[in-house]
Order: sequence, then C-alpha cells, then structure tokens
Amino acid sequence: MSEIKRIDVGARMSGAVVHNGTVYLAGQVGNAGDSVTEQTKTCLAEVDRLLAAAGTDKTRILKAQIWLADINADFAAMNAVWDAWVPAGHTPARATGEAALATPDYKVEVIVTAAL
Repeated sequence: MSEIKRIDVGARMSGAVVHNGTVYLAGQVGNAGDSVTEQTKTCLAEVDRLLAAAGTDKTRILKAQIWLADINADFAAMNAVWDAWVPAGHTPARATGEAALATPDYKVEVIVTAAL
C-alpha cells in the first residue's frame, strides 16, 4: 500500500495531500475583501508554500482550476497576476470558471495538482 502524506491537516481538510508522486492542493483563497489582484497574489503565494512543503514547485504543476466570483469583471486582473507568476514553458493545463465562492468577499479560488 502506498503512503499518503497530508500537509496542514485540519478538522475539515488538509492543505495538501501527496500520493503516488502527485500533490493535490485544497482550494486556496486570499484575504476576504481584498481586490482580485491581491487575492490572486495571496492564493499563488500559498500554492508556492504548499508545493514547497510537499517537496515540489510551480514548474511541476499539472493542472490548475481557477474559480472567479465574477469572471467578466475579474478575468483580466487575475490573468495579469497568473501570467507574471507562471514560469514560461511550464504552463499547466488550466480551466477557469465562474462560481459562488465560500463567502461573497472571496473573488478567486485556485486549485492545483502537481507532480513531485
């Protein structure tokens, strides 16, 4: 049976789970009430931290799912932060959609799967 490693274990979820060479991150959000730009920066900094804790980095991201509370208003601003963060030549498969997030103060949520 292969080992399962859990990072930042909480009562409801773990921040990340590592299994069979793959790292699965929980959805990351920024500070409620911040702009989409600041929330995206906070999300991606947390992605960096969790990937490092798992033993990998953003060059190994396989897939990203991004949820925006208002895709029409915030898509360009989120993409500006994303484009500056993702290393050239290491862009993952990605999907972006619109959804009601946990609270109306959240504008963006980022979910990542990466290889070790």
